[in-house]
Amino acid sequence: MSIEQGLRFMGGVVVTAATLLAATHSPYWLILTGFAGINLLQSGLTNWCPMVWVLQRLGFSPCETVEAATG
Repeated sequence: MSIEQGLRFMGGVVVTAATLLAATHSPYWLILTGFAGINLLQSGLTNWCPMVWVLQRLGFSPCETVEAATG
């Protein structure tokens, strides 16, 4: 699994888990969903995400570039 796929997977896990927890336990879990959204905005604007560092340490493979995928 590439880092890009890992990032999307983790984002989905966090948002889904926080939504389910908010629906079943406490609406305060929606703060976690908001945090995930803010992190996505920050990552899109700065092209830096702390989760990339974590996934690299866990051994996820780097994303393929367009040249490598087509060439």
